[in-house]
Amino acid sequence: MKRISIIFLQGVLVLFGIVALSIMIRFPLTEGRAQNLDLFSIYFDPFILYGYVSSIAFFVALYKAFKLLGYIRQNKLFTLNSVRTLRGIKYSTIILSILIAMAGLYIKIFHNKEDDPAGFLAVCIVITFISITVATAVAVLEKILQNAIDMKTENDLTI
Repeated sequence: MKRISIIFLQGVLVLFGIVALSIMIRFPLTEGRAQNLDLFSIYFDPFILYGYVSSIAFFVALYKAFKLLGYIRQNKLFTLNSVRTLRGIKYSTIILSILIAMAGLYIKIFHNKEDDPAGFLAVCIVITFISITVATAVAVLEKILQNAIDMKTENDLTI
């Protein structure tokens, strides 16, 4: 892969992180139930704080993907550091899917009877399935990369 395309992908990841962070900062100000609250009360709402804490797993996975692209750019893909990075991405996406599913269950059980949680639950389901799909794909890539490293090590020992 060319260096410029890897740098472009790293830039896309940084841009994606900046957009996600700006949405997280701006969205609570326009959200329905917090619309009439003061600035302090908005950001100390327990559910919004839960969303911020849950987003740590997302940003860790984003950082690990950026780091993996750095290994690819340095031609160090077939190393144990790359396998560890993929494992970190896998665990982060699994944790993220669990936290999102827990938020969906919380809203389903404890929502106000006058509110309709269908939209929020649909978003939770879609994001959970996306996270599980990413975790599965990364697990497969991790196993393939580990097997390639094992074969490379065996070939280096026999020569």
